[in-house]
Amino acid sequence: MTKTRLMLGILAAGAVSLLAEDKAAEREAWKKPVPEWTVDDAHQIMTDSPWVKTTTPAMEGPANGGQRRGTGGGGRRSGGIGIGGVGIGIPGIGMGRPGGGYPGGGGYPGGGNTRGNPGNYPDGSDDRGGRTESATPPMLTLRWESALPVRAAELRGRDVDAPTVDENHYAIAVLGVPRNMLKADTRAMESDLKKQAVLKRDGKKDFKPSSVQILQRDDGPVIVFFFSKSTEISASDRRIEFDAQIGRLKFGEAFYTEDMVYDGKLAL
Repeated sequence: MTKTRLMLGILAAGAVSLLAEDKAAEREAWKKPVPEWTVDDAHQIMTDSPWVKTTTPAMEGPANGGQRRGTGGGGRRSGGIGIGGVGIGIPGIGMGRPGGGYPGGGGYPGGGNTRGNPGNYPDGSDDRGGRTESATPPMLTLRWESALPVRAAELRGRDVDAPTVDENHYAIAVLGVPRNMLKADTRAMESDLKKQAVLKRDGKKDFKPSSVQILQRDDGPVIVFFFSKSTEISASDRRIEFDAQIGRLKFGEAFYTEDMVYDGKLAL
């Protein structure tokens, strides 16, 4: 009887282990070949993968009388117009992309609402005379836009208006910034944002974006930071921190090269 119970216990433990492995494989969509991706897999890569972080920024300025540290990102480790106009096609998907901007497909957290403030009113009021909440920081999504899995996920999800990124740049997209926190003069703001963003690596010189683009979408702005690949990021860098300030929103999150691997290669 004791032996029987022991064997049953071992078999049950093995079954649980196999089920856990199967579920882990299902969760990690980026470990599957691209042709096997479903729309749900694509959504997961775009929202909950090593190439995506969520963060609550600190609010700078008079609304809180000082600075607060933003809270860490969710999911993994805490911590339309593109340059060159190059579209991509990925085997197993069967479609290319001319470039453009986000239509909002993918359920990005914290996306703005054009109906709430379509006129981009600088005082935070909407077109009906009400005021939007400006003291509570929004949840932001930071996505490594130039990474192959993200590009492939956009194609699989038929997000044909996603920003175009050429092969000479890394790109990080920020989603969830309220429309009323942006300046009406987007060109001037793009210039300001370029000065207030940086990629940091341990023991190496920081580098700043070569350009920034603010893309207005129906579900809220998408702000894309482009960094020249003339400064190469390698697997040995291990930790890459993206710090930026957008209006009153100040934030920073770390990405880890050991996690950002697709098909055995670092994918940035």
